[in-house]
Amino acid sequence: MSERHPIIAITGSSGAGTSTVTRTFSSIFRREGVKAAIIEGDSFHRYDRKEMKLRQAQAEKEGNMNFSHFGSDNNLFGEIENLFRDYSQTGRGQSRKYLHNDQEAAPYKQEPGTFTPWETLPEDTDMLFYEGLHGAVVTSAHNIAQFPDLRVGVVPVINLEWIQKLWRDKHQRGYSTEAVTDTILRRMPDYVNYIVPQFEHTHVNFQRVPMVDTSNPFISRDIPSADESMVVIRFANPKGIDFQYLLNMINDSWMSRANTIVVPGGKMEIAMQLIFTPFVWRMMERRKRALGLA
Repeated sequence: MSERHPIIAITGSSGAGTSTVTRTFSSIFRREGVKAAIIEGDSFHRYDRKEMKLRQAQAEKEGNMNFSHFGSDNNLFGEIENLFRDYSQTGRGQSRKYLHNDQEAAPYKQEPGTFTPWETLPEDTDMLFYEGLHGAVVTSAHNIAQFPDLRVGVVPVINLEWIQKLWRDKHQRGYSTEAVTDTILRRMPDYVNYIVPQFEHTHVNFQRVPMVDTSNPFISRDIPSADESMVVIRFANPKGIDFQYLLNMINDSWMSRANTIVVPGGKMEIAMQLIFTPFVWRMMERRKRALGLA
């Protein structure tokens, strides 16, 4: 953790909705005049798309049916840890981009599914913002979670998470239901061993709970809407959180535990704005004091 060079990490599974949190933070950064270095977790996969397919096929031939993007073998945990450490100490570090589709790849004149070259982050950023699968990973070899000043988990209930992934991969990436189901099953051991344990280390968790039947996510025709959901927001340390203010500002919200507030799904973004804007203020104030600018 660093006062001079703070880090925010958003972590969650594929299809969990971390991109929604990223949009909210981008709005906060823009409004508050914060220049953030935005890091996508996919850029720390070990293999590009073609190489991953080849290695998955080889793993299956060898009897490994759980070869996935969630595990340590297929991700550069050391590079994430080095980036977080270097940034917290110097405000610099190495990053790259993973080009998901033709639109992202076109400016770089590369194929989709490839990485851009490693580059050094700009010198004049106020903080680093990571969004991806492994922002709070702790293993016997790596402790990524020790560096971010704010760790946020995005964890829909599992059936809703699967519905969101199924819808995205089918409608935006052209995969069949069978292909997405196979991916979910293949990833399950790594999901349990690498994704779930991170939420023990997060400061705030957002869990969307649908108020409609999602008992069979594999036949669901659409994603439950925000108005058909509630969001459970849990704080690891509720000290300093003004729950009464949140309850007054967010209609139809309530406290389910001493460290947990429940809000309507349609109010999730405003809840994030109310919760995280003060976090960003405090980070910037500490940064200015540490740099002698206050």
